[in-house]
Amino acid sequence: MPPVDTRAAIRPYAFLLLTVIGIPSNLAVCFAFLRALRNDRRLLTADIILCHLTFSNLMLGCTRGIPQTLHTFGYKLKFTDLDCKLIILSFRSFRGLSISLTCLLSTYQAVVISPASSKLDTLKSQIPRFLTLTVTLLYVFYFVSGISTSIHGVANLVNNTMPPYTFNFEFCYATFYTFTAFFGIGMAVMMRDLVFIVLMTIMSGYILLLLYRHSKKVKSIRSSDRAQLGARAEVKASRAVVTLVTIYVVFFGIDCVMWLYSISVVWVEPLISDIRMYFTMLYSSVCPIVIIATNPKVQAKLRVYMPERRTHSVETLSSTV
Repeated sequence: MPPVDTRAAIRPYAFLLLTVIGIPSNLAVCFAFLRALRNDRRLLTADIILCHLTFSNLMLGCTRGIPQTLHTFGYKLKFTDLDCKLIILSFRSFRGLSISLTCLLSTYQAVVISPASSKLDTLKSQIPRFLTLTVTLLYVFYFVSGISTSIHGVANLVNNTMPPYTFNFEFCYATFYTFTAFFGIGMAVMMRDLVFIVLMTIMSGYILLLLYRHSKKVKSIRSSDRAQLGARAEVKASRAVVTLVTIYVVFFGIDCVMWLYSISVVWVEPLISDIRMYFTMLYSSVCPIVIIATNPKVQAKLRVYMPERRTHSVETLSSTV
């Protein structure tokens, strides 16, 4: 009896699990915010950021998760070169948007809970005012920067031979002609994402510092019930944002190490590619679960808790994760 390839046996179901969790949960969060928009006629600043973040994760699952899952189950996906270029462009762009929007969310939460004496206080009115422009620029930036890799996308290899300096997406390939282009584009993508990772880490550290100071202050000051309600919601929202950032930083760290390995060798082992892609996709499935579990507005719109209860009307607290 031939030995069983454990990796080949587990791999399809690992990616299937991400797809069946990620896509429905992201659709549920999108539905919740659309329902909130219909009922309330507007979305608050944090709602808008979360809505775009969820949409990015949803598209990431559709453009990368579904083809990857079908491929691992043995389905022959008949893509053209143009199809591969569009898939690679979409995957790269929405992955970058997921990073930058998580960073924007953590920055906004840090700004909102910062004291009036903080230098960030001036941004409290500026972020909502320029939010549409900021999000639009992020979409444009990532789709334009994603072209550098997508133009090299092909559906099939010549003579079914993997040439050097090739990113293997398994159902598509991105082949570069020189090591300079291969390594340069790879490093540029990593450094671009690293900027947002560092910024969201700094903002999350600042949030934790404010929460620590707040907890010490609350112990010595007797507050009204209304103030206590707002403080509890504020702490819950801030902790949820920090949770999202922590998850992303851990996943990105693993992805980053494997990415550095991938651009430093001519040929990458399939197991390394599988693990790296799994952690690349993992955040898009975990993120909506965290949002559903911690966001009162999403819970109410999805009727998670019955009956629907009225939440405190503080923008950062009732609308932020």
